[in-house]
Amino acid sequence: MVQAKKIILYMVVVFVLYTIITSPARSADLVQVGFEGISNAAKSVGQFMTELVS
Repeated sequence: MVQAKKIILYMVVVFVLYTIITSPARSADLVQVGFEGISNAAKSVGQFMTELVS
């Protein structure tokens, strides 16, 4: 079971590296979208906490 997880992890890493190398612009767009999502989630949590305290 551990061996299978390790193989899958290696496959995912190779796929991510291949994607970055073959289309760096698209990869940059995806990273930007991910960070925007994290930022929006953090802002929402902050707003929720502010509303709780107020």
